[in-house]
Amino acid sequence: MSASSLSWDQAFLQPPVCDAWKDIMEGAAYHLASCIVLLGYMGGSGIFGSLYIFGFLAPGYFCYALWGWLSACGLDIFVWNMLLVLICLLQLAHLAYRLRRDTIREEFDLLYKTMYLPLQVPLEVYKEIVKCCEEQVQALVRDQNYAVEGKTPIDRLSLLLSGRVRVSQDGQFLHYVFPYQFLDSPEWESLRPSEEGTFQVTLTAETDCSFITWPRKKLYLLLRKDRYIARLFSSHLGYDISEKLYSLNEKLFAKFGLRFDIRLPSLYHVLGPASSEGESEDCEEPPPASGQADASAPPPQPPPPPPTAPRPRASRPDSDLLGEDSTSLVVEDFAELPGSFMDYVSEGEYMK
Repeated sequence: MSASSLSWDQAFLQPPVCDAWKDIMEGAAYHLASCIVLLGYMGGSGIFGSLYIFGFLAPGYFCYALWGWLSACGLDIFVWNMLLVLICLLQLAHLAYRLRRDTIREEFDLLYKTMYLPLQVPLEVYKEIVKCCEEQVQALVRDQNYAVEGKTPIDRLSLLLSGRVRVSQDGQFLHYVFPYQFLDSPEWESLRPSEEGTFQVTLTAETDCSFITWPRKKLYLLLRKDRYIARLFSSHLGYDISEKLYSLNEKLFAKFGLRFDIRLPSLYHVLGPASSEGESEDCEEPPPASGQADASAPPPQPPPPPPTAPRPRASRPDSDLLGEDSTSLVVEDFAELPGSFMDYVSEGEYMK
């Protein structure tokens, strides 16, 4: 056996025993270093936990180096601890760089938590989407037009972050666009990538607004490259357009409390409270007379009602509300449409 193997055997099987313990304790630097290292190892996981751990280990090892240089007078103790201090500082610099790289602006962070985090979209994918819009937030002052009907080309897709935008056509109010809704989703879906067109509506800011915008060609390249982002935009745009359709459906009021559903081509109606009461009263039949001679004889048919002249359209009683006017749609607006409710006698026949 060599001398080295004998020394290892003695170290593990027969370790040397201390002849005498020191009467004096180590200096304050040694005990301070031990306390700091103990606190450092209580950190958690993740990037912030790592910052906590290495933030305590660096000064702890530095205190050990001071103890080795001043009290223990050991060059090896000083060199090793200074090397550990350098490694901890490098690790802190790397973590700070990662934290700064992963940090996004407050507006984009709120957008991620509102629209993308509920869908469990990875943060790296979201950064690709934000990078496509160049991480810029644009502003609209009050009464400023985002698009003008028949003039503004459809060359971008924008998402409203704050404020409220009014959508109108030929001076007629259509609906509002609220935060975290697309400003021009119908225009985006109406054109193919190779087609060009202009806005058919006018979008005007009613308050100070902020929005982000994706250039059309740049966004098309991103959607073609990443199918996951393409499906994500497709779902967001479909939901946004359906919300706009429902907001338009709120304007389709008819007489007697009827409201139309614009999802069906025949404008399937939903009966309101007033119409339900009216139908129940109309369906009541008078009881037969007690002195009726022949019970089996059919009752006499009433004469057909005389044709009534078309009545002029009446303005809605709540036309003075914000966003409504006297040109809101009523049931006569759909009388000439094929397959509309006006062609049927009752709701049951319409549903057949």
